[in-house]
Amino acid sequence: MSYLDELRKCKARDDRGMMANLRCILVENKKHRAWPALNRLGVPIKDETRSFIAGLYATHPEEYFGGNFGSTCKAIQRERGEAANKDNKLTPIERRFQHVLAAERDEVCSRVLRMVRMAKALKVRINYTQLASDLKDWGDDTKTKWAAEFWTPGVPPATEEDV
Repeated sequence: MSYLDELRKCKARDDRGMMANLRCILVENKKHRAWPALNRLGVPIKDETRSFIAGLYATHPEEYFGGNFGSTCKAIQRERGEAANKDNKLTPIERRFQHVLAAERDEVCSRVLRMVRMAKALKVRINYTQLASDLKDWGDDTKTKWAAEFWTPGVPPATEEDV
Protein backbone atom coordinates (compact mmCIF):
# COMPACT_ATOMS: atom_id res chain seq x y z
CA MET A 1 0.00 0.00 0.00
CA SER A 2 1.37 3.44 -0.92
CA TYR A 3 1.89 6.33 1.46
CA LEU A 4 -0.85 8.24 -0.42
CA ASP A 5 -3.30 5.43 0.38
CA GLU A 6 -2.25 5.69 4.04
CA LEU A 7 -2.80 9.45 3.90
CA ARG A 8 -6.27 8.91 2.48
CA LYS A 9 -7.04 6.59 5.41
CA CYS A 10 -5.88 9.28 7.85
CA LYS A 11 -8.24 11.74 6.16
CA ALA A 12 -11.12 9.24 6.22
CA ARG A 13 -10.77 8.60 9.95
CA ASP A 14 -10.26 12.33 10.60
CA ASP A 15 -6.84 11.82 12.22
CA ARG A 16 -6.19 15.50 12.89
CA GLY A 17 -3.14 14.84 15.06
CA MET A 18 -1.38 12.92 12.30
CA MET A 19 -2.25 15.59 9.73
CA ALA A 20 -1.02 18.37 12.03
CA ASN A 21 2.28 16.57 12.52
CA LEU A 22 2.67 16.01 8.78
CA ARG A 23 2.14 19.71 8.08
CA CYS A 24 5.22 20.40 10.20
CA ILE A 25 7.43 19.05 7.39
CA LEU A 26 6.63 22.26 5.50
CA VAL A 27 8.15 24.46 8.22
CA GLU A 28 11.94 24.32 8.50
CA ASN A 29 12.21 24.56 12.29
CA LYS A 30 9.34 22.09 12.89
CA LYS A 31 10.35 19.27 10.53
CA HIS A 32 11.39 17.05 13.43
CA ARG A 33 7.72 16.86 14.52
CA ALA A 34 6.80 15.25 11.19
CA TRP A 35 9.41 12.50 11.28
CA PRO A 36 7.46 10.01 13.46
CA ALA A 37 4.34 10.54 11.31
CA LEU A 38 6.34 10.02 8.12
CA ASN A 39 7.79 6.84 9.59
CA ARG A 40 4.28 5.53 10.29
CA LEU A 41 3.42 6.17 6.63
CA GLY A 42 6.53 4.31 5.50
CA VAL A 43 8.12 7.45 4.07
CA PRO A 44 11.87 7.73 4.63
CA ILE A 45 12.76 11.02 6.32
CA LYS A 46 15.36 11.76 3.64
CA ASP A 47 12.83 11.30 0.80
CA GLU A 48 12.16 15.00 0.30
CA THR A 49 9.58 14.59 -2.46
CA ARG A 50 7.34 12.11 -0.67
CA SER A 51 7.73 14.01 2.62
CA PHE A 52 6.73 17.24 0.88
CA ILE A 53 3.71 15.61 -0.78
CA ALA A 54 2.61 14.22 2.60
CA GLY A 55 2.83 17.72 4.07
CA LEU A 56 0.87 19.20 1.15
CA TYR A 57 -1.80 16.52 1.45
CA ALA A 58 -2.10 17.20 5.18
CA THR A 59 -2.54 20.90 4.34
CA HIS A 60 -5.15 20.41 1.61
CA PRO A 61 -6.40 16.81 1.29
CA GLU A 62 -8.97 17.51 -1.40
CA GLU A 63 -7.86 15.62 -4.49
CA TYR A 64 -8.92 14.47 -7.91
CA PHE A 65 -7.33 12.01 -10.29
CA GLY A 66 -7.03 13.85 -13.61
CA GLY A 67 -4.63 16.31 -15.14
CA ASN A 68 -1.46 17.64 -13.61
CA PHE A 69 -0.47 20.72 -11.63
CA GLY A 70 -0.91 22.87 -14.73
CA SER A 71 -4.62 22.04 -14.74
CA THR A 72 -4.77 22.79 -11.00
CA CYS A 73 -3.29 26.24 -11.63
CA LYS A 74 -5.74 26.80 -14.50
CA ALA A 75 -8.60 25.95 -12.12
CA ILE A 76 -7.20 28.47 -9.62
CA GLN A 77 -7.19 31.09 -12.37
CA ARG A 78 -10.83 30.29 -13.23
CA GLU A 79 -11.91 30.39 -9.59
CA ARG A 80 -10.27 33.81 -9.19
CA GLY A 81 -12.17 35.03 -12.24
CA GLU A 82 -9.02 35.95 -14.13
CA ALA A 83 -9.21 35.93 -17.91
CA ALA A 84 -6.47 36.48 -20.45
CA ASN A 85 -6.25 40.12 -21.48
CA LYS A 86 -6.44 41.31 -25.06
CA ASP A 87 -3.36 43.49 -24.48
CA ASN A 88 -1.11 40.42 -23.96
CA LYS A 89 -0.46 41.18 -20.30
CA LEU A 90 -0.20 38.11 -18.12
CA THR A 91 -2.80 37.55 -15.43
CA PRO A 92 -1.48 37.35 -11.85
CA ILE A 93 -1.90 33.56 -11.84
CA GLU A 94 -0.09 33.26 -15.18
CA ARG A 95 2.83 35.18 -13.66
CA ARG A 96 2.84 32.97 -10.57
CA PHE A 97 2.62 29.86 -12.73
CA GLN A 98 5.55 31.04 -14.86
CA HIS A 99 7.46 31.58 -11.62
CA VAL A 100 6.79 27.93 -10.69
CA LEU A 101 7.89 26.74 -14.14
CA ALA A 102 11.13 28.74 -13.90
CA ALA A 103 12.06 27.05 -10.63
CA GLU A 104 15.06 24.81 -10.28
CA ARG A 105 14.76 21.60 -8.28
CA ASP A 106 15.74 23.27 -5.00
CA GLU A 107 13.14 26.05 -5.44
CA VAL A 108 10.13 24.27 -6.87
CA CYS A 109 8.67 22.99 -3.60
CA SER A 110 8.32 26.41 -2.00
CA ARG A 111 6.67 27.75 -5.15
CA VAL A 112 4.28 24.79 -5.40
CA LEU A 113 3.41 25.21 -1.72
CA ARG A 114 2.20 28.78 -2.36
CA MET A 115 -0.05 27.58 -5.16
CA VAL A 116 -1.42 24.71 -3.04
CA ARG A 117 -2.32 27.17 -0.31
CA MET A 118 -4.14 29.24 -2.89
CA ALA A 119 -5.90 26.09 -4.17
CA LYS A 120 -7.02 25.33 -0.63
CA ALA A 121 -8.45 28.83 -0.18
CA LEU A 122 -10.38 28.47 -3.44
CA LYS A 123 -11.38 24.81 -2.85
CA VAL A 124 -9.51 23.63 -5.97
CA ARG A 125 -8.60 19.94 -5.86
CA ILE A 126 -5.12 18.57 -6.59
CA ASN A 127 -3.89 15.37 -8.26
CA TYR A 128 -1.32 14.36 -5.63
CA THR A 129 -0.38 11.13 -7.37
CA GLN A 130 0.66 13.02 -10.50
CA LEU A 131 2.23 15.88 -8.53
CA ALA A 132 4.45 13.42 -6.64
CA SER A 133 5.60 11.84 -9.88
CA ASP A 134 6.19 15.21 -11.53
CA LEU A 135 8.21 16.64 -8.65
CA LYS A 136 10.32 13.49 -8.49
CA ASP A 137 11.14 13.89 -12.20
CA TRP A 138 11.30 17.71 -12.18
CA GLY A 139 12.75 18.97 -15.44
CA ASP A 140 11.91 20.39 -18.85
CA ASP A 141 9.56 17.54 -19.79
CA THR A 142 7.44 18.05 -16.67
CA LYS A 143 7.47 21.83 -17.12
CA THR A 144 6.28 21.43 -20.73
CA LYS A 145 3.45 19.11 -19.69
CA TRP A 146 2.32 21.53 -16.99
CA ALA A 147 2.45 24.46 -19.41
CA ALA A 148 0.43 22.52 -21.98
CA GLU A 149 -2.25 21.72 -19.39
CA PHE A 150 -2.39 25.35 -18.30
CA TRP A 151 -2.38 27.17 -21.63
CA THR A 152 -3.90 24.52 -23.90
CA PRO A 153 -6.02 22.27 -21.66
CA GLY A 154 -7.16 19.09 -23.34
CA VAL A 155 -4.49 19.31 -26.06
CA PRO A 156 -1.52 16.97 -25.55
CA PRO A 157 1.93 18.58 -25.83
CA ALA A 158 3.75 18.04 -29.12
CA THR A 159 6.33 15.26 -29.14
CA GLU A 160 9.58 15.20 -31.06
CA GLU A 161 7.90 12.95 -33.64
CA ASP A 162 5.27 15.63 -34.33
CA VAL A 163 7.89 18.23 -35.26
